[in-house]
Amino acid sequence: MRRTGTAIMPLHGGRAPSWLFERMKRLASSIVAVAVYEIGTRALLRRLSDPYWFQCLGCVLGFDWHSSGLTTTVTGAIKEGISGMEKEIGLFVAGGKGRRSRKTPDELRDYGDKHGFDADRYILYSRLSAKVDNTAVQDGYQLYHHCFFLDMQGNWAVIQQGMSESDKRARRYHWLGEALESFVVDPHAAVCSDSRGSTLNLVHHESQPAQKLIVELSREHPDRVFNDLKRLSESDSLFGNLRLPDRHYQRVSDIRPERYRSILLKTYEAGVKDFQSLLTVEGMGPKTLRALALVAELIYGTPASYEDPARYSYALGGKDGVPYPVDRITYDKTIHIMERAINKARVERSEKISALKRLHTVVSKTISVL
Repeated sequence: MRRTGTAIMPLHGGRAPSWLFERMKRLASSIVAVAVYEIGTRALLRRLSDPYWFQCLGCVLGFDWHSSGLTTTVTGAIKEGISGMEKEIGLFVAGGKGRRSRKTPDELRDYGDKHGFDADRYILYSRLSAKVDNTAVQDGYQLYHHCFFLDMQGNWAVIQQGMSESDKRARRYHWLGEALESFVVDPHAAVCSDSRGSTLNLVHHESQPAQKLIVELSREHPDRVFNDLKRLSESDSLFGNLRLPDRHYQRVSDIRPERYRSILLKTYEAGVKDFQSLLTVEGMGPKTLRALALVAELIYGTPASYEDPARYSYALGGKDGVPYPVDRITYDKTIHIMERAINKARVERSEKISALKRLHTVVSKTISVL
């Protein structure tokens, strides 16, 4: 597994005007179709998983380069643009923004039923990628957009985005399903961002001891963990003169043990085997995981990593007039040229297939005579 990048953008409201979005759908579908014909779906997924390439695609389509809406609008334009052509192109897109993101499993299952592949595997990948970015990497950005790309060979990518209402920014996460190694140990190949924060990163390799202890705590009888949480929240004298690290995202006094009893009972009964399976337990959210990480560090001396994983051209103008307004005439000409090229490629491909069929018929007749 490789998570290939993250991009940080200002959080903008609103939506793309209909005159622009309709053009974006046509141009996006043309670009995708040409890319598939030229380089194949696997190479296209690699490019979609690159935050810089994806940002450039948004600029080519005429959206604002620095807007959070680029993510939702571009993925939406691709999904709607290739709707009905998925089988021909060999690429499927599931999910979207808000409520649509929650439909990802149903859409993947529907694709699987229609085209004969095991959807459950990709539903798990979809769920885990979201769980990692929303729960195991706690950077203050709450996911509200999730888009899953899948081709007929089983190659896949995820583009998802979270928002931070406190600093009015959005963070975009890119995943690529090649070279699957681990969802929970350094899944990031590169994470690009213009800012860093105080981040609990439970998928950093330094967090592996903490992962192991957290899993052990989740398998303990809830009363034991409940008592540990209670000790933390009720007795500052427990630590004597120990100075706690400044980096903690929550104070000991913030813990309310009664909040966690039900989910700890669920993990205890489930008998989770590892950190990845712990993430998939229903109800295992950021607050419970933070509490267990805090118990692991402050009582058992096993710290988690706080290394933030973030490191960090217009062709047709921009929606808001930056660097200049969208040139509708040029935009429509571009769409026309792209669609004409695709139709030509389809005709040439059809002619080649017909020629091969004719050759096969001739060869078969010749062999039968011999």
